This record gives sequence, C-alpha cells and structure tokens, in this order.
Amino acid sequence: MAAFSSVSEGQAPAAMPPTQFQIACMTLPYSQFPLERALTGLQTAGYRFVAWGTTHMENGQRVPVMPADAPPERAAELARRCRDLGLEPIMMFSGVSPDAANHLDVMRTRIRQAAAARMPQVLCFGGTRGGDRPRWIEHYRQLGPIARENNVLLVIKPHGGLTARGAMAAEIVREVNDENVRVNYDSGNVMDYLRIDAAATLADFQRCSGEVRSFCIKDHRQLPRDEDCGPGLGEIDHYRLLQPVAFTGRPMPLACENIFAPLVPRPMRPEGVDALARRAREYLELVVQGVQTVQPPRP
Repeated sequence: MAAFSSVSEGQAPAAMPPTQFQIACMTLPYSQFPLERALTGLQTAGYRFVAWGTTHMENGQRVPVMPADAPPERAAELARRCRDLGLEPIMMFSGVSPDAANHLDVMRTRIRQAAAARMPQVLCFGGTRGGDRPRWIEHYRQLGPIARENNVLLVIKPHGGLTARGAMAAEIVREVNDENVRVNYDSGNVMDYLRIDAAATLADFQRCSGEVRSFCIKDHRQLPRDEDCGPGLGEIDHYRLLQPVAFTGRPMPLACENIFAPLVPRPMRPEGVDALARRAREYLELVVQGVQTVQPPRP
C-alpha cells in the first residue's frame, strides 16, 4: 500500500485511491460443460475477467483446463482465446498441496504458465486436514523469488488444515516474508470447514485483511440447510467483507467460485448457469459501488 505523502500543517492528507476490484467468474461453475461454452457464457454474462477452473467435460471425458505439465505456450494460447472473447485471465489454480511430493516442481511450472498467459495470480491451497508447516514455509520461501521474477503473485486461500482460518494463512505468509506470497480470502470455506457463523468469519477476515490480495467469492448458509452458494444468497455480508480493503489502490480480483442458489437444484443447461453468473456479477458490482462511495477515516 502506498504511503501517505507528507503534508503541511492544516492541510488534509490525500485520500487513498479506491481498490481496483476485478469482478471475475471462474470457469468452475461450468465444469459439466465444455470449456469453450464456459468462456462464451461468461462473455454473454457481462464479465471482463475470468479465472480458470480445474476440469471440464469435453466429448464425454473430464479434461483439465491446464494440465500441471503443460508447456507455457499452451497457457499463452488459452489466454489468447480468452482475450479474443474480451475476457482477461486473472487467476488459475495451482492444483497441488505443499505437502505433495511434487509440489515445488508443479508450482514452478504453474508460475511459468501464469507468466506466459500474463496472468497475475496463482491460487494455492493445502489439504483440509493437518499439514507440515515448516515444509510450507520452506517451499514458499523458495517460490517467492521465482514468482517475482515472473511477475506472478502466489495467493494462499483458507482450505482447512493449516489454513482453516484466513488468520492462519496470514501467519504463514508473514513468516515466509515475501511480497509475492500473499492471502486469498474465501469466506465460504471459512464458514463451511469451521462451522462458524458469518460474524465470526468477518472477524477472522479483519485479522488477515492486510495480507489479502484477492478473493474466492462464495457464500454459505447454515440454515435452512448447510451449504455453499452464490454471493448474496448466503449469510455473508459482502459490504462488511469488502469495506476494509475498498481503498488500497491495488488491483484485487473477486473471483466467483460458486454462483449457485441454495436449496434448489443446479441448472442442467448452460443457459441456467449463464443467468446465475450474470446475477452474481450484478450483485458484486452493486456492493463494490456501495463500499467505495464512503471514504475511510483519514489518519
């Protein structure tokens, strides 16, 4: 975050510029359909940014969006296809835990793929239980300089285990102490894995917000049924969630991971997913507009 410039006595300090929230949708909600249909669906739903999901159904087979061993040129080609549709790629999954034997090798490839795609962030996470914390610290200390050389940010999301809370992910990031290793916040995961309410989740976010550089946007309901859902359809107050980071001056992806409605069946046709994707985008646009109408208190 940029520092305030010095001011003469009686002169008000300059206000921080608004965060450049980048409202995106992952291709993940379209995983039962081909990747191309996901991209065209997000285009028609009005998105300008896209995050690559994990797999899609292609001719009756489940196919990775970007295999872990794919050459960087393949990522560059997929990024070109996205940009041809007016979609700027901003995030991809690492697909590997720091506890995996091949973690460093896969992450080096992911960083090269992201760099070739001119994609700013790689989304990282561990297992939902346990984890070797010293190994995590050692690995991310090795990966941070590689990410920096490639102009890529590694962001660690809450995912149970060592990162059950955003505050726990932030503690890892602070110990790694590298500007290219930061936190992605997933409020739905925190509510879901810890079985805590929305107020406790927002309190957790306050403890890590300074390290957050992006969000996996999903909501969560505990009643009438415990389940993840799309933003604005659960119990998270996204105004309270985004307000602490509304004026950082940084680009900050808001990547929708779950856009579905609670209680009702998921759409069987891609047009139904398109409609939910549009609803999620419009909701987040209203929230961003709202939280950035009120400047934070000046120091």
